[in-house]
Amino acid sequence: MAINYKWDISQMDAYVESEGESNVIHKVQWTYVGEENTYMSAENGEEDFTYKAGDPFVPYENTKEFEDVVIGWLEGSLDVDEMKATISAEISSQQNPVNEELFFTWEDSI
Repeated sequence: MAINYKWDISQMDAYVESEGESNVIHKVQWTYVGEENTYMSAENGEEDFTYKAGDPFVPYENTKEFEDVVIGWLEGSLDVDEMKATISAEISSQQNPVNEELFFTWEDSI
């Protein structure tokens, strides 16, 4: 089965007004999750963005369509292929572990 990847945008920080526009997003906190069956791994971080007057501006909306715009910004600025490779390797190590944790389970009778 293939790994399913998805973005989770947990928060966006915006300037109330900047360069003549309102709600100008300047920071996005994100998590990129990969899941395959019961196995999961994720990368997370935050990305800064700068709006300059004259650049194309997309006004903030609380919609799926605007979330897709923000995801496009992230995919344009992050190395998604590298994140997928890291997540895939982590899931593979969960499925086929090469290390295990061992513990002492006996009790000292003294």
